[in-house]
Amino acid sequence: MAAVRLHFHRRMARQEGRRRLRFLPLHLALEGYLALHFGGPTIAWEEWSRQALRQGLSPRVEAAYLGLQVPGLADALSVFEIHPGQCGVLVYLADALAAAFVVPHPEDYRTLHPTLVQDLYGDLVHHYATLMPPVPDFRARISDTGIRTLSELRAAAAEQTDRWEEFHDTTMAAGLVEQKSSWQQVRRMGRFTLSRFLPEFRPKQDNHIGEAILDEHGRTVYLKTFRLSENQVRRGFLLSRLAAHDWHLADTAAEFGIDEAALAKRLETAGFGYLLRQR
Repeated sequence: MAAVRLHFHRRMARQEGRRRLRFLPLHLALEGYLALHFGGPTIAWEEWSRQALRQGLSPRVEAAYLGLQVPGLADALSVFEIHPGQCGVLVYLADALAAAFVVPHPEDYRTLHPTLVQDLYGDLVHHYATLMPPVPDFRARISDTGIRTLSELRAAAAEQTDRWEEFHDTTMAAGLVEQKSSWQQVRRMGRFTLSRFLPEFRPKQDNHIGEAILDEHGRTVYLKTFRLSENQVRRGFLLSRLAAHDWHLADTAAEFGIDEAALAKRLETAGFGYLLRQR
């Protein structure tokens, strides 16, 4: 499976006319991640290289995968039932939430449903789609003992529905629903606001970036998300902690309970070795 290398050269949201805004789905969200502390060290501490002080994190490159390259995704989209009134979808690989997609109207969703194979997905897609075994289905089970009336059968069916909703909301989608995110407003046009968000970068947990259009009441009329890989989370986490300590290596290492050499090793493993002076 080939990866798409992401390196943006111009802003992803551009004004076209008085009432039109052009942007490619997910590119706005990924631009926000790539721009994370892009300027590099804010203070010229002696540990940082001349390149880090002059150019910051340039160039910054990340990898993503096209949905067309995900085994089984195109087949799944062709057979999934589109329900009346459906305005969005959650895409799972095994039991892992890979992406969320929301549009304002059912006809919009019906038209755009096939385009999910043209979206970008993270390393988790590659791992789960090619390496993980199939997961067991969640099946409703109603015991045939103790049910004697139609109302009792109806209550048992409702209980199974509640169990599915609880499993879906508290287990499968919890990483996105419960995530604390920082939002950045990109553009406002009339009563609509285009924004993107970044997570807190919690290692070994679900972390999603995304973009959304909200109306004046805060209702979502467009949403796309991208689940970061563990390596991408680790890079975001390291950059955010360095920035919190004004890029002071010793102070950042002290927060982690390690020495500067160990932190330097982490930075090198994460792909940021070029930021450090080679001494």
